[in-house]
Amino acid sequence: QVHLVQSGGGSVQAGESLRLSCAASGYTSTKNCVAWFRQTPGKGKEVVAAIYTYDLTTYYIDSVKGRFTISHDNEQNTAYLQMNNLKPEDTATYYCAADQLNTCGFWPEINCPHWGQGTQVTVSS
Repeated sequence: QVHLVQSGGGSVQAGESLRLSCAASGYTSTKNCVAWFRQTPGKGKEVVAAIYTYDLTTYYIDSVKGRFTISHDNEQNTAYLQMNNLKPEDTATYYCAADQLNTCGFWPEINCPHWGQGTQVTVSS
């Protein structure tokens, strides 16, 4: 059973940066996918970025390209989402999700069964 523990997040001004972390345990494969999603009240979860841990291929939605960077430390089994030049529209609860690549599916139709606890990111103008 994959277990994900998130850290990071908080409240910042527009233009500032934050880094989210997602520490995983329980992987049964080296070919995994880790994705970051975000959700605002009344809306469904939106995938933001994903990384395939075996070759570190990354994917992003258009609205965060050039501002967010997803990375993965294969030794620590920890994924990161570095968020720069944050905008008020980035305000959301952010979740990481992960599992074997064959279980999560492929970008952009990521659907991993294991989720972190969520962390709030608030960006004020």
